Amino acid sequence: MSNVPVLLTYDLGERITAFSTTRHGGVSQGSYGEFNINEYCGDAPEAIRENRRLLCDRLGIEPSRLVLPHQVHGRVVRKIDEDFLLLTEEERQQALEGVDAVMTDVKKVCVGVSTADCIPIIIYDAEHQAACAVHAGWRGTVQRIAQCGVEALADTYGSRPGVLRAVIGPGISLDAFEVGDEVYQAFADAGFCMEHIARHPSSTTQHPKWHIDLWECNRQQLLDCGIPAGLVQVAGICTYQQCDDFFSARRLSINSGRIFTGFVLG
Repeated sequence: MSNVPVLLTYDLGERITAFSTTRHGGVSQGSYGEFNINEYCGDAPEAIRENRRLLCDRLGIEPSRLVLPHQVHGRVVRKIDEDFLLLTEEERQQALEGVDAVMTDVKKVCVGVSTADCIPIIIYDAEHQAACAVHAGWRGTVQRIAQCGVEALADTYGSRPGVLRAVIGPGISLDAFEVGDEVYQAFADAGFCMEHIARHPSSTTQHPKWHIDLWECNRQQLLDCGIPAGLVQVAGICTYQQCDDFFSARRLSINSGRIFTGFVLG
């Protein structure tokens, strides 16, 4: 069996390598198997180190140029520049604490976010050779973290939303994302058009629950920012339904691996 990481790749342009990891091609075991590089979910440190090495080998970069934030379901966007790469490991961890989106215009550095049902998004500016990776769980989606990513690219690099490209990667689907009334109300209070993003399926159960479409919530945010609909891709992969290939916290528990969705500018 090969240990080479199996990646789902996205076509965002000739000068960017954009991808999501699958569960295949690494050395992790059990609910972390096979490929996990997230150090915050309980996997063995030696397996994480080896998986990171394998990914960096495939991407053609040094392990020191792989950047993962510690996410908290917020709306902080962190810029990764050459000065960041000169920081010590401890200083890097401090800079990446509480960060849910990372952006860069530095070549040959891989930045990305971790998910396991939440929605990963990559936003790419070919004009200025910059991109942003966004982690949008339901809380981040309510806080419009995708919009924060677009605005951060514009403020930092001069990105024009009308020419940006974006991809929404594997995450939980409308059919699988069952939520309580309080989550539905959070979206409604935040001004989302509930007729377009929510469904209350008819059910013979005593207490049927709402379902919310996180893919569409985030796609609509990107469109509202000015990205043309034809430049926003949706992978259409439900992690809950395809947990053999992609990690799903709802199916495998939080003590399982994470998908890494990232990019390298070249």
